[in-house]
Amino acid sequence: MNSVTLIAAALLLLVSVLVSKISDRFGVPALLLFLGLGMLAGSDGLGGIYFDDPALAQFIGVNALVLILFSGGLGTEWTDVRDSAREGLLLSTLGVLLTAFIVGGFASLLLGLSLYEGLLLGSIVSSTDAAAVFSVLRSKGISLKGRLKPLLELESGSNDPMAIFLTIGLIQLVTQPELSPFSLITLFIRQMALGALAGFVMGKGMFWLVNRIKLGHEGLYPVLTLSLVFLTFGLTDWVGGNGFLAVYMAGIVLGKDDFLHQRSLLRFHDGLAWIMQIAMFLTLGLLVFPSRLVPIMGVGLLIAFCLMFVARPLSVFLTLAFSRMGWREKTFISWVGLRGAAPIILATFPLLARVEQADLFFNIVFFVVLTSVLLQGTSIPQVARRLKLDLPVVPKRVYPIEFTSVGGFKSKLKEMPVPPGSCAIGKAIFELGLPDDFLVVLIARENDFLVPSGGVVVQGGDVFLVLSTQESFDAVQTKVSQPA
Repeated sequence: MNSVTLIAAALLLLVSVLVSKISDRFGVPALLLFLGLGMLAGSDGLGGIYFDDPALAQFIGVNALVLILFSGGLGTEWTDVRDSAREGLLLSTLGVLLTAFIVGGFASLLLGLSLYEGLLLGSIVSSTDAAAVFSVLRSKGISLKGRLKPLLELESGSNDPMAIFLTIGLIQLVTQPELSPFSLITLFIRQMALGALAGFVMGKGMFWLVNRIKLGHEGLYPVLTLSLVFLTFGLTDWVGGNGFLAVYMAGIVLGKDDFLHQRSLLRFHDGLAWIMQIAMFLTLGLLVFPSRLVPIMGVGLLIAFCLMFVARPLSVFLTLAFSRMGWREKTFISWVGLRGAAPIILATFPLLARVEQADLFFNIVFFVVLTSVLLQGTSIPQVARRLKLDLPVVPKRVYPIEFTSVGGFKSKLKEMPVPPGSCAIGKAIFELGLPDDFLVVLIARENDFLVPSGGVVVQGGDVFLVLSTQESFDAVQTKVSQPA
């Protein structure tokens, strides 16, 4: 790599970080900005960088997805998604399948493709990308009622494996007509079962190793977890399982309980996921030739509209037919079916498999993703308000103190708000009769912090930062919640 290439890569990365401020301020999905930057730098854009290597783009994309999925699983609050697990898993499997069939059938009729070719195109665009969705919601100061946010997080993290399976399976059926479609059933069961099992086992192994290995340098722990992530993907893929499902499951299992250097590892993998997202989107933006999108704009719009207004809503309402969610929640979930990087990466699979319509598929998929991000991504806050599903975002308080979990230490650092009308208001801390294993470390009061002593009088609106076991925390929280 010469210095010019290094400078160009550094400038692209730097500009990508800077333009993310536009996403934060105006609610434009970062995905769209990174893709647009890659297209501007490409051979049809101002940069004039010629890049036409689907194999390299797929290599970068697959490795990026591995790290992004692990980071997503690691940062998932299991207590939040647990109640939405059934609906989330249904959307990520049956919902993806229904979307693929509806879009695939429409594409077959519209483009004169064979049924397998149409279903292949439908499978490529069948998975969603909630990372862009929540960047829009956060930038516009919107939160969601009920279980919507954890449900969408779970769906987005777990539906890529199903889309990848369908894409690979249908490529086999297109290129090998002698194969029976029923062979995909056994392939699906094997891949998902082995993927889930490998992810669970490797997640438990990561948890045990991180807590027991006792490395001499904290900086080696990210190297350890990074190697284990790729080992999880590689071993699972080698035995015939779904490696993407395995790394997502491993992240959830590892993050379910406190482990050594948890905060620093969460930050490392979050930063790494952002780097991989930027690299992936820039690469995919460079790979596309905008001039080739113009001839397919008509059919691209029709397929995008079928996906957004027919396939996604039908798949959501049918999949959640027996859910207790109301029509507003289902309508919002339907509109949040934002397409992202995964479909564009999957569109490189037919290119490498030399499927006859591969170039057409890639250009249509890229156009569909751009249309979805432009129409859905920029209107999500308004849709949430119209459906009365939005809540004001409560800014997360940043404390001037950190806590590093140590294996075997059961106490955790948690926030405990003092509700209005609490029986604790007006009393000194020593009068509350707190357990011995319940320590008030800091008190957040309005815009200031107090280092507590036994004589500090509690006020309404105070937030205690406490170090405590779960049992004592629950007991004190119940006590403080009682009215005066």
